[in-house]
Amino acid sequence: MAGSTDHQAAARLRRKLGVEDELTRYVAALYDMLANVLGQDKLVLRAGKVSALKLMRSANLSDRLCALQRLVFEDPTIERATTRAQQRRAIAEIEEAMADIIAQKSVGDAIERKVSEKMSVRHQEYLKDLKLEALREDGGPETPATQAKLAALDALSQRSLAASALAKLRPQSLREIVGQEAAIKALLAKVGSPYPQHVILYGPPGVGKTTVARLALELAKARPHTQFAKDAPFVEVSGTTLRWDPRETTNPLLGSVHDPIYQGSRREFAEAGIPEPKLGLVTKAHGGVLFIDEIGELDVLLQTRLLKVLEDKRVFVESSYYDEHAPNVPEYIKRLFREGAPADFVLIGATTRDPEDIDPAIRSRCAEIYFQPLTQSQVVSIVQGAIKRLGARAARGVPQSIASYTIEGRKAVQIVADAYGQALYRINPKQRAGSVTVGEDDVRAVVQTSRLVQHTLVKARAKREIGKTFGLGVLHYLGSIIEIEAVAFPAKQPGKGTIRFNDTAGSMAKDSVFNATSVMRAFTGVDTTDFDLHVNIVGGGNIDGPSAGLAIFIALYSAITKTPLPQDVAITGELSIQGKVRAVGGVVEKLYAARQAGMRTMLVPKENAREIDTSLAGVDVVAIADVEQAMRELRIHKPSTRRSQGRTQGARRKSTRNT
Repeated sequence: MAGSTDHQAAARLRRKLGVEDELTRYVAALYDMLANVLGQDKLVLRAGKVSALKLMRSANLSDRLCALQRLVFEDPTIERATTRAQQRRAIAEIEEAMADIIAQKSVGDAIERKVSEKMSVRHQEYLKDLKLEALREDGGPETPATQAKLAALDALSQRSLAASALAKLRPQSLREIVGQEAAIKALLAKVGSPYPQHVILYGPPGVGKTTVARLALELAKARPHTQFAKDAPFVEVSGTTLRWDPRETTNPLLGSVHDPIYQGSRREFAEAGIPEPKLGLVTKAHGGVLFIDEIGELDVLLQTRLLKVLEDKRVFVESSYYDEHAPNVPEYIKRLFREGAPADFVLIGATTRDPEDIDPAIRSRCAEIYFQPLTQSQVVSIVQGAIKRLGARAARGVPQSIASYTIEGRKAVQIVADAYGQALYRINPKQRAGSVTVGEDDVRAVVQTSRLVQHTLVKARAKREIGKTFGLGVLHYLGSIIEIEAVAFPAKQPGKGTIRFNDTAGSMAKDSVFNATSVMRAFTGVDTTDFDLHVNIVGGGNIDGPSAGLAIFIALYSAITKTPLPQDVAITGELSIQGKVRAVGGVVEKLYAARQAGMRTMLVPKENAREIDTSLAGVDVVAIADVEQAMRELRIHKPSTRRSQGRTQGARRKSTRNT
């Protein structure tokens, strides 16, 4: 029995040793596989990090298996597996993890092979580009075809026409600007100061706003206390052409960012995914003047964006593609995104629109200067100067004839240039151009071909007429004469008279007619319902405002009472139903229109009198507070109540007989 027991114990020992030897060999195989995947050096480094070096060198299976677990899972806190079941579970977990590691290694190797192949292709392309560049350096990019085109371009560059007449006739100094002395002085005071201001120039077209702005900067540079450098830029742009995309894909005024996907920046930036900022006009004008002609035409939202630039004196750009930590972004792009682009400039805007059309926030940051309309004598002076600069002569009456067709200096110069061309066309080809005389026939030819009409068709006359007055209007800083006619007929039935009015003159002018009839009855005792009244605005022009109210009342009163009115008096003023004459806008421009038409007197509301410099008016300006004062100035008298009632009753009797 004792021998049998010893034999069984020996068998169990052999089985135990066989299992342990099998596990030891399996663990050793796993070690070799991990070393092949990671590499011997990396395996040793990882073993040092997870405290497995000592366990790896141990002869104990539990120690070596624990070291293998720590290496595979990179966890130095894993403890020894002591039982066979724990060891087998540990080996199973290691097998799963090893499978993931080997799969990752396989994928990584495949990707590295593809990367290596692509790098090889790129390397070949790079070598090809280097070879082409070397060829260009040796022989250049030119071919016979490109050289022929270059020669043709050089030949075109050698040809040139003389400068245009308008460029030659443009004023070269502020002394040559006619009729804007006050505006020039005001602009120089604001731009030439040590603390230059933003400015908006208002005024009609063709009076020199752009030229004055350009010359003002040159004069400001010469002053000792100037803030402008000698090379300060004058950047000129028209508000009518400044179109932009609200998505900020393009903005020529403020600048934009060319993203690599949507717009495409430079090739090297597009390939690297780097957005490229494009600087705008506000940055190009940095340190100088940004002149925006017709700033009133600028998009309202763009005006708001411009306001932000005026406040910050910088333009900030953004892009979702920008990564400040990317290593391949140039420093100048980083700075533009980080600090913005400089935009410290003086804004000078010019417009023919009303101030209400400009963003109020921009107006509040700008000084405002008004350019005056030109008088006929000033246009004559411009015409004479233009003819002199052309080296020609003008026949008697030619400057006055040209001036009658426009009150714009630019348009007058254009007519001079066209008439000069007509004169050159008819003279002997051998005659010198400088001895040309521009005559009335030349001006007449220009007028006929260009279909010009005289600017002021209405002229004052030294006589009196019944039912006709002259009102005053203004549009875009240009005043105009408004002819107002009125006739009155006894109504067919007493108290059932009608009022006719041309609706094309506008709803506000129509309201002025009704106000006038109410004032007529209240202040003169004349019942307008006993008459058929017809009020006509000659030409049917739209009257934007109530300023014709007083003139309409005077015309109606004259028509009903058969009182002749002077034809050399212009009238402006809103008429209230209480007979008061209220203030109106554009009085200065209306004064110029009255002077252009040769009016002797101009009646203006008393509240507007302070706006007019009577010493420079050239017209007798009379301030009117109410209807009765206006009637006294026109030398027409208010009828007595009895007399007016008799006229009304007579009109009723006459109407009854007709019925």
